[in-house]
Amino acid sequence: MHSLRLGLVVLAAFVAGGTPAHATSGNHIAASLVAESVSPVPGKEVRIAIRIAPEPGWHGYWSNPGDSGVPTTVRWSAPAGVRFGPLQHPAPTVLEVAGFASYVHAGPHALMVTMKVPSGVALGTRLPVTAEVSWLACSDSLCVPEKARLTLNLVAGKGEKDKVGQAVVSSGLNALPKPAVGAGTMHLADGAMVIVVPVAADPAGAVLFPAQDGAFAATAPQQVRRVGEALEFKIPTTATRVPAQFTGVVRAGGRAYAVHASPAPSALAATQPSVQAQQPVGDISAQADGVAPREAVRRSAASDATEASVTGGQRSVPGSGDGAAVSFLMALALAVIGGLILNVMPCVFPILSLKALGLAKSGQSENAARADALAFTGGTVLVCFALGSLLLLLKAAGTEVGWSFQLQSPYVVTGLLVLTTAIGLNLAGLFELRGASINGAFMSRPGVSGSFWTGALSAFIATPCSGPFMAGALGAAMVLPAPAALAVFAGLGVGMALPFLAIGFVPALRRRLPKPGAWMNTFRHLLAIPMLLTALALAWVLGRQTGVDGLIMGIAIVLAVAIALWWLGVRQRHGRERNWAVLALAAAIAAPLMFKMPAAPAIAAPIVESASRQAFSEERLAALRAKRVPVFVDFTADWCLSCKVNEKVAIETEEVQRAFGAGGVVTLVGDWTRGDPAITRFLASHGRNSIPYYLFYAPAKEPLVLPQILTPGSLSALAKPPAASG
Repeated sequence: MHSLRLGLVVLAAFVAGGTPAHATSGNHIAASLVAESVSPVPGKEVRIAIRIAPEPGWHGYWSNPGDSGVPTTVRWSAPAGVRFGPLQHPAPTVLEVAGFASYVHAGPHALMVTMKVPSGVALGTRLPVTAEVSWLACSDSLCVPEKARLTLNLVAGKGEKDKVGQAVVSSGLNALPKPAVGAGTMHLADGAMVIVVPVAADPAGAVLFPAQDGAFAATAPQQVRRVGEALEFKIPTTATRVPAQFTGVVRAGGRAYAVHASPAPSALAATQPSVQAQQPVGDISAQADGVAPREAVRRSAASDATEASVTGGQRSVPGSGDGAAVSFLMALALAVIGGLILNVMPCVFPILSLKALGLAKSGQSENAARADALAFTGGTVLVCFALGSLLLLLKAAGTEVGWSFQLQSPYVVTGLLVLTTAIGLNLAGLFELRGASINGAFMSRPGVSGSFWTGALSAFIATPCSGPFMAGALGAAMVLPAPAALAVFAGLGVGMALPFLAIGFVPALRRRLPKPGAWMNTFRHLLAIPMLLTALALAWVLGRQTGVDGLIMGIAIVLAVAIALWWLGVRQRHGRERNWAVLALAAAIAAPLMFKMPAAPAIAAPIVESASRQAFSEERLAALRAKRVPVFVDFTADWCLSCKVNEKVAIETEEVQRAFGAGGVVTLVGDWTRGDPAITRFLASHGRNSIPYYLFYAPAKEPLVLPQILTPGSLSALAKPPAASG
């Protein structure tokens, strides 16, 4: 990755007002708290400044961090009745690194807050204020989550000014963007968002910063010109309608202006389109991904981070209510249904063999069957919960990741390659390890531990690809508060376990299962086939990620482990004691090879392009849209079996390619095999963080979100011009 090094920032020395507490020692960004008066007047407001001082080469983030980063959040504690307003930022600057743009604060600055003291407070009453401040500190090569607990000891009084505090607050207020006089307008033209704001300033060097995420790409070039007493910004975008409102900040001529804009009259009709009209008939998963619920949750979460009212030291969150609750319940229901459907998706079939073998052996008591079912559920829920937790932590640290991020790591792929090969060889009867057998006693035999690990492995291998309903659930989870998001991830695990729960708790279903017998040995050997095919597919993915050298290393690791397991099995069959030295030897061979495994590049290998098939980028999509070219967007990955099935049975068929050629359709392929951050951001902007994901852009029309299971007929019909289809 290329680096962009910031110039050294000369930090000003601040003298505290009141009794400020500075950031925890060792932070790269120091923070302190001051007030314009240490004796605020009851019934009136007092302004408070959170002073931020980054080390040279470090920066924090604006309220909208842009392509990456996390905004500063504050949790206030104060006596009952004391209220705090939203956090106010000075204008940011743009930091571009390796093709990404973020909105940052790179030097000393102050975040402003208004505090109101209740009118009934008696003079002389102590008013201790605590601010728990969290932020992400970044340099050109490292990002570190940091926090500080800041305090102010105020006393209700007559509002005497503190000279130092007043100077800091005055400087902070002067740095805030000044409200522009009047509202602006916005509309779409030629693949660009055109925003006109009443700022009479020199257009040279002017920059527009959107306050809301997703208004336009932070890296998008901005064409600025003066139109009368206003500035016109023309910014390329893939949006097909203007938002209902736009707020932001303009930095121009050494000053900053707070601006807002509404759709121009000609664009008003496009601000509230029917969700149903944007979806193809029969696309249930797309209909469940409406923008409105996601945006409602996002705004609720944003208000949680920027504004709070304090009563008796407890924070109450405005903006949370029935709308957020409904969004959470909808996301949870979609996760459960999506997990259930995931059991029949192509990427889950190999692990179904383990489930089937375990169920076929179940001749247990009622209590044992229920215990197995609950243990299996515990395994699926735990893995989904753990993956969701890690995903949220990585997102909070500013990393661009999405669901199935684990298979973007060659180390994880290698581990799964070893695991699936070992299971396949065990099912084939090459080795037996009674008491520790993957087939006999550890995974698929009846019993709580076996059921738990079967569920855990099922979830880990099954979750990389998303099925119907999952996309809406996972997209909503990424903008819900953390506890609600984790509940959604757990719901996915519950959905995966529903068939096993039904068999465990409904005796009639268990009685329909085949009885154990000699046939099971043959059945077990047959089940080795899909497991070994899965291992072969993982080897192919590893080769695509790391090249020939990485593939050879992966095969060597698998070979070392397979020989060790075979040798242990031979000793066990001859009644000899286990000799764990052979496993230690295999580990000694595998470990250095694993550490020397070539890292997967951040960007996938170039796609072989033609006039009708090109690599995806937002700029290319916008250019094709401006030319009124129909576009089919295919987000795929080598490790996504659902994606590969769709490619073979629909996208790459002669029927579809002939129809696309006749209709002039250009296919843009977004390869997410290695976790391309640009694709991650685009998916996130559409409320998704998983694949497969397909869009069809007809000329001058809203994009269609296509089903995750494609057919040649449905794709061919899309390519027909309007006259031919209707």
